[in-house]
Amino acid sequence: MEIERKFAIKKIPEHLDRYQQKKIEQGYLCHNPILRIRKSNDKYILTYKSKFGLDNNNSTAIVSNETELMLTDSAYETLKVKTEGNIIEKTRYIIPLDEGLMAELDVFEGKLSGLVFVEVEFPDEEAADKFIAPEWFGEDLSKDDRFSNYYLSKLNSIEDLGI
Repeated sequence: MEIERKFAIKKIPEHLDRYQQKKIEQGYLCHNPILRIRKSNDKYILTYKSKFGLDNNNSTAIVSNETELMLTDSAYETLKVKTEGNIIEKTRYIIPLDEGLMAELDVFEGKLSGLVFVEVEFPDEEAADKFIAPEWFGEDLSKDDRFSNYYLSKLNSIEDLGI
């Protein structure tokens, strides 16, 4: 189970180079359910996400069933040519927060260069609903489908977001 919230950024934290970084490349094979492939540094992952059996309309969080399977680099490359839309490229910075939580600050590159937002994963919906965002976080984007990575993979530039 994945429980997360997504936020715009008011101000990017200083000294990002001090945080753990992941160079991410990801694409989508299917939307409903979501089948995603991802290269994260030197790891290759196939992810299945669905909302099947979930009712999270009352939650502030995005709640999904999620399963991850490791891939070989050659399996990843084989699947990559079968993806829909564009491959998303981004650098993810892992920034510690209070309560043992981690902010995942995504700085997009390539066609989405200039787009930046942050995600936080939670142990349960109650923690997600009670979360008080740090000062550097902006508007809650969790329920705005334009900021789902699948939707973003269909865009040719951030101007297509209409923001």
